[in-house]
Amino acid sequence: MAILPRLITSSIVLTLLANKYASTPIGPFSTVVLLFIAQFVLYQAYSILIWPHYISQIRHLPLVPESHWFWGQTKRILKDPSGTPMREWVANVPNQGLLRYSVWFQQRILLTTPAALGEVLVTKNYDFVKPWHFRAGLGRILGNGVLLAEGDEHKVQRKNLSPAFAFRHIKDIVPLFWSKSQELVGCLEHASSSAISSDHVSDMEDANHEKAAMVHAQGAIDVGNWTSRATLDIIGLSGMGQDFNALQDPDNRLNRTYKTVFNPGKAGRFLQILGVFLPTRLVQHLPMKRNKELNAASLYIKQVCRDLIAKKRSAMAEKRTKDLDIISAALESGGFKDEELVNQMMTFLVAGHETTATAMIWALYELCKHKDRQLKLREEVRAKIPSLGSQVTAADIDECHYLHAVCSETLRLWAPVSLTMRVADRDTTIQGEHVPRGTTIILAPAAINTSPQLWGEDAMEFKPERWLNADGKANQRGGADSNYSFLTFLHGPRSCIGQRFSQYELACLLAAWIGRYDTSFEEGSPLSKGLLDIKGGITAKPKGGLWTTLEAVPGW
Repeated sequence: MAILPRLITSSIVLTLLANKYASTPIGPFSTVVLLFIAQFVLYQAYSILIWPHYISQIRHLPLVPESHWFWGQTKRILKDPSGTPMREWVANVPNQGLLRYSVWFQQRILLTTPAALGEVLVTKNYDFVKPWHFRAGLGRILGNGVLLAEGDEHKVQRKNLSPAFAFRHIKDIVPLFWSKSQELVGCLEHASSSAISSDHVSDMEDANHEKAAMVHAQGAIDVGNWTSRATLDIIGLSGMGQDFNALQDPDNRLNRTYKTVFNPGKAGRFLQILGVFLPTRLVQHLPMKRNKELNAASLYIKQVCRDLIAKKRSAMAEKRTKDLDIISAALESGGFKDEELVNQMMTFLVAGHETTATAMIWALYELCKHKDRQLKLREEVRAKIPSLGSQVTAADIDECHYLHAVCSETLRLWAPVSLTMRVADRDTTIQGEHVPRGTTIILAPAAINTSPQLWGEDAMEFKPERWLNADGKANQRGGADSNYSFLTFLHGPRSCIGQRFSQYELACLLAAWIGRYDTSFEEGSPLSKGLLDIKGGITAKPKGGLWTTLEAVPGW
């Protein structure tokens, strides 16, 4: 909030001038405070009542309906799951690629067409940056890695990391993905047969360990708990050459740390709101339990990364390793100092496991809803992969066309990150419309991926078949005319560097799980009755978790 320092400065200057040229009945400190309050009130009145309606250079853009004169869309944004309002607006509000709405008295532009997205993501991508409060807020846990870096710093980071994410290399580590998928299935066998006591409740509901309202039946498993542990192990091995052993030891400190980070609770949401009005660094230093949790998590994760980097550097110096994991590639590039590399590791520890774990939750959710498609997928997996114990390569996964279709449709319908944002770093244009410096731009995969204008009237339906050609082989666009219709991994220089990694990882985990188990919603659960309540956070998931029962299918 750059305005606050300016108001404080002007209040001090006005007080000094008043004391020099006139007498005041109150002391200097009180004068500064009163002047600050008066200016702040006038500024807010101007910002809320005058600027957006009479002066703003984007005021002529279509305004989304039911916008309150004071609150704008703030109440709905707080109430609805992330991305849900945007999905409705994109589908129903006539526009030429840009829509306008306000949140917390700030005007925002929502992009709705491939042409507009192409400008922001590709042709003018460096005209737009991630908001400072967004970068500072996430930076505690993600580090200032390739996900948050901007400008030339981002270009250098991406170039130096590219060898680790080359398509050829990703194919080479698919057997590692499969090995961990095999381990996951073995762990599930024991977990699903174990009795769950009547007082067992989900510990994934909130960071403050609020108890879920529902008591879970014997044999029911929390899908998110298992997928998160599996993907944490995978990113540890493929990214750092280190097995974190989260599948075997759910109580290890790193797994517990991320469990706290990914469940912000009410305190976390309150801090997010404060971050809109107050400087981010001030918010992060408020004496609140959530801040203490995040600061402790950040310190621990950084230390884990430092230890792994030191271990890898020592092994490479002794020529005991030729691994092309993320650490090795970054060290060999010579482009990173150790602390810079810590930031990259922090980024990939989060981005490399939470998003794929969430995608697995939604894939299994849809396959529990559509048992016919679950059966079809199981038949294909078993036809292409002889047994769970088989050695599996990227070529084997590539032959599973329906598996590709199910994964792609899941990532389309349930993008793990439902929206992100940019800020215009300079005066620019989008689709010929003037966009002033400082304007917030919203990119909403949840809305673009399900737009009827881009995907047809069945855009909200789970239809893996849209990703198959007439000959049954996989396609890359799902029938959409533009590649910008699929926004899950973004596009251009700021697209997800780990896209292929994530796609193969998801495919291996899902193939092993469905190949072995018939999976159903826990009997009597809200999801089994068609009642879905979505919980927001870094990623969006079913509230209370996805609880399922498993039945091993013989013959594989």
